[in-house]
Formats: sequence, C-alpha cells, structure tokens
Amino acid sequence: MKIICIGRNYVDHAKELNNPLPESPLFFMKPETAIQIRNRPFYYPNFTKDLHYEVELVLKISKNGKYIEEKFAHKYYSHIGIGIDLTARDLQRECKTKGLPWEIAKAFDFSAPVSEFLDKEKESLTGDISFSLLKNGELCQQGNSRDMIFSFDKLISYLSKFVSLKMGDMIFTGTPAGVGALQIGDELEAFIGDKSMLKMKVK
Repeated sequence: MKIICIGRNYVDHAKELNNPLPESPLFFMKPETAIQIRNRPFYYPNFTKDLHYEVELVLKISKNGKYIEEKFAHKYYSHIGIGIDLTARDLQRECKTKGLPWEIAKAFDFSAPVSEFLDKEKESLTGDISFSLLKNGELCQQGNSRDMIFSFDKLISYLSKFVSLKMGDMIFTGTPAGVGALQIGDELEAFIGDKSMLKMKVK
C-alpha cells in the first residue's frame, strides 16, 4: 500500500505559498509508516520547529489499474475519506532552496493522519464535496472538490501513467488555502460536509 499526495491542486493554496500553478498534476509519495489512524495523538517531532497542517480529501483505490483512461477512472475508487498532510515547512524550505527533494519534510512517521472512509454512493459523494478543518474549535480551512485544478478522475488517469495503482492505495488530493503552523496542545477536527471525520491532538 502506498500514499500518493497531490501538490498545488487548489489555486488559492498555490498563491498563498507563492507557487506557480501546475500545468499537470504534481505528486509525491509518503510511505505506509506515515499513516496515523483512529484519532491517535500526534507527537511533535524534534527535527522541526515549523510543523504545518494541510487538510485534504483522500481517495482509496478499490481495484488495480495502469494506464487508466479518464472516462473510466471513477470505477477505480469507491470510498472517500479525509486526511491531514503534516509538513515540516522549515525543512521543506531548506530543501527547495538547495534544489533537493523534500520527502524529509513530508514522509516522516505519522505525517498522514487519515479518517475512516465513506462509501461515495451511499453518502452521495459523487458531485461537489465540501470539507473543512477546525483548529482549536475555529475554522482554518474550507474547500470543495469542485475547486480542484485537477479532478479526481484526471488525477487517477494521470498517476496511473507513471505508477501502477493497487487496491488499498490512498490518494491525498490537495489542500485549499488556510494552511498554518501547529503547536503542542493544538487540536484539529476535520469534516466532510457537516460530518466529523477525524480528530487529532498535538502532544
């Protein structure tokens, strides 16, 4: 099982980080050890002083595929959840400055808290999907799948040209504007629509 993460898939987020808009999907990987489940607490790592949250809709791949045509991509996922892409922003900035890969800032242990998954048909998650993140009870991020630069189907089709998709793989589909820093003691709660899906406390 692998975690594929999409970067810069919302215009407002790309702008807030002063990044150019991509002409094709930008993706990177997190290992299986990045997954954090069942609302377990996250322990602030000692290698960063600037840990950021990024809330994202997450697709779970339901069957194996390679070179998937966009018109068939919807058949390759049946469940949608929500996750938080935790980023060591200081390490990422340093890597970018040096022109180095920045997995060190993204792929560390437990950097991908993820919720349970909802059946997209039973929950009517087939059109615009709203989602949000509260930090210490206050709204900090709000997005909708309709605002993605690259749709779910386009992402699946594009990714499958380079990486075989396997049952159980997860795709973090990008974050809207509003990312920010976390401190010890902060509490996050992520929603799909008005349904609370994920809670995380930073210790």
